[in-house]
Amino acid sequence: MTEVPQPGRETDKERADRNFTELLQGARVAVTGVQVLFAFLLTVPFTQRFVNLREFDRWLFYVALVSAAIASICYIAPANQHRMLFRQGLKEKLVRRSNYYGIIGALALALSMTAATMLVVDFLFQSTLAWATAGGLALLVAWVWFGQPAFNRFGRSDEAPTAEQEEGRRGGADPAA
Repeated sequence: MTEVPQPGRETDKERADRNFTELLQGARVAVTGVQVLFAFLLTVPFTQRFVNLREFDRWLFYVALVSAAIASICYIAPANQHRMLFRQGLKEKLVRRSNYYGIIGALALALSMTAATMLVVDFLFQSTLAWATAGGLALLVAWVWFGQPAFNRFGRSDEAPTAEQEEGRRGGADPAA
């Protein structure tokens, strides 16, 4: 059965294509940051001062490195899976999966950034300032990347839903995608 688009309305296929394109655009922003962080972290053990790190700082480095690798994998996955699933009629499934990968990638990136910052501050100054800085960063990223969007998505609002939100609800699509 072929969908006939109505004027001003997109088909399910068009919506899935648009949502996937929007997800990839968002991932492009994050991928650059993740790749720069990951590349930097890969070089750190080969510096002369790395041997001066305490065991705790080595563990922080490990957390930063592995979580940057996980973030990179998650942000690259949608493009790779799109290639593997090309023309298989699975775009809506790919959009939903890519959204989850984006969330997991953001969590891993937040962890990597926090651990790397804590490592540097601990190395330069002292543990108390490192813990305070990392805690502040973790709270900021938790609110800006996750808390505020969750509040907007699930919280009550006095405003009427937008046309896009209403269409998403009627079509069963994720209005945040």
